[in-house]
Amino acid sequence: MSFFQHKPLAKKVEFENDNMCVELQDGRKLIVPLVYFPRLFQASEDQRNGYIISGGGIGIHWESINEDIHVGNLMLGIFNAEGPMTKSA
Repeated sequence: MSFFQHKPLAKKVEFENDNMCVELQDGRKLIVPLVYFPRLFQASEDQRNGYIISGGGIGIHWESINEDIHVGNLMLGIFNAEGPMTKSA
């Protein structure tokens, strides 16, 4: 039995301020602060927008910064193992 009643599948990704918004195929939106993803946090706008949806929506991949995010982990609140970054003053 799957934990999720509807498998969370990514449709598109947008960035606003210091947040990543993942729109799912079923219409839900996940908004996560970029500090939880150090590579994305430090990436340029072009690098952030250079993602591909992988596995039919189960993942998001950024080739230029070697970042992979599993959508199911986002739903569970499982982010980067390194923990959140802090902004430099």
